[in-house]
Amino acid sequence: MQNFEYILILSALSCILIQKFINTKVKRHYLLGYLFLILFIHLITEGYRWQMIPTYALLGISLFIIIKEPKKKPHIIIRTLKVIGILLLTGIGFSLPSLLPVFKLPKTTGSFSVGTQNLFLKTNRDEVITSIKEDKRELMIKVWYPSNDKEGIKDHYIDKAGRYGFAKKYGLPNTTFNYLDKIETHVFHDATIPKQQFPVLIFSHGYHSKANGYYALLSEIASHGFIIFAINHTYESTGSHFPDDSMKYFNYEFAHKIEKDSWNTIEPSIKAFQQNMTFENRHPIVRKSLTSYFVKDMIKRWAEDINSVTAKLNEYNSEGFFENRLDLNKIGVFGHSRGGAAAGEALLINNKIKAGANLDGVQWGQIVDTTFQKPFLFLSSDWPEKHPNYNKHAYVNKSTSYFYEAKILQSGHSNFMDIPFMIPLQSINESGNINPEIAINISRNLVVTFFKKHLKAEKIDLNTLQYPELTLEVFQNKNLRKNDQKQ
Repeated sequence: MQNFEYILILSALSCILIQKFINTKVKRHYLLGYLFLILFIHLITEGYRWQMIPTYALLGISLFIIIKEPKKKPHIIIRTLKVIGILLLTGIGFSLPSLLPVFKLPKTTGSFSVGTQNLFLKTNRDEVITSIKEDKRELMIKVWYPSNDKEGIKDHYIDKAGRYGFAKKYGLPNTTFNYLDKIETHVFHDATIPKQQFPVLIFSHGYHSKANGYYALLSEIASHGFIIFAINHTYESTGSHFPDDSMKYFNYEFAHKIEKDSWNTIEPSIKAFQQNMTFENRHPIVRKSLTSYFVKDMIKRWAEDINSVTAKLNEYNSEGFFENRLDLNKIGVFGHSRGGAAAGEALLINNKIKAGANLDGVQWGQIVDTTFQKPFLFLSSDWPEKHPNYNKHAYVNKSTSYFYEAKILQSGHSNFMDIPFMIPLQSINESGNINPEIAINISRNLVVTFFKKHLKAEKIDLNTLQYPELTLEVFQNKNLRKNDQKQ
């Protein structure tokens, strides 16, 4: 809750107690003046938001109690019901603004400010998700880039399509997340860009998520001198807002279609983990799931989205806003969850990409039968011990270059996103016990350091990143299968 939100609800409750229970001789106009003053300050400095409606109702009750003339005491049942009602309003009044708070994003630490622009990309690829045969794959891309601007128009936190799609995901009204207008992003929309070239990174978000939900991560990386093309995977993100003002949301019909009867593919490998088989006996079973589960097709489709963006980079670099700003010899890819797996797939099939990182995604697809030829970082959350570790099998061959295997202890799947700040209730947000700011700080620093080393060729040892909450193993060249087959 914001400061005056706390003060408002406590003031309303205090005035009710004073009038009904303490029964002091405080003059009513003093109490009325105080409440109206606090309400005025709250509305001017913090503004209205729907989460405060129970508090406003409690304030109305307080004003009514102060204004009305004292009468005969009602029956004890009526008084009890009134007390229960006030307590319920107070509880909801505290809970709603705390569950959906006006939160603060971590500030960036790099030497640059950060600017953003939105790009529209229409490809020649068929759109397989819709039922219209003539449809071609269209993508919205949010570009995060370094800037020297110290002021400007702050970027809007999560666009309309992202908000509406997020609300639809949980069956909530479209207006549910309008309060996000109050979030300060530390990012300037349409900021200027310095006259120099920067390494390029392509980012792929998680399934039924959106790149706008990774402000803390992406703005930090851009502030260290990287241009990031963050793809919204149409119909598989929460929502994409196109230049003609149309909005395309997550396609539930297609999702149900591709997931149908998929359990039979994955069940044998789950049982193989549950039965505590040796690595060697379990591997062929897990391999079959990795290469046949329906998600492999999604990963391939998203990797093709990444390829569509890399194919467009020459054009972006030859004219327009990003003219001669992209260092096309230094292209990296990274993503979260299924977007992380798409990043790994793209690294395998796209020769333009020089390094990649997967943040907590299972690497479905072909990697189990091959190996990376380039540097790769796998950073995972701290999954429970009973959770099937598919990536021990997927990454068995690791890389002929550098392969980094890292874990953030006590973290959860959402700790790479803004979600733990946006909804700070662990039972809902899928985060771990770790402080969200510590978790995002570790992942930001590790990803930045990885790409500084392997794209910018800075002489950095990732082992110098010393955090009690971080474990990190570095595998290089022939030192690849270390301890794998003992697990």
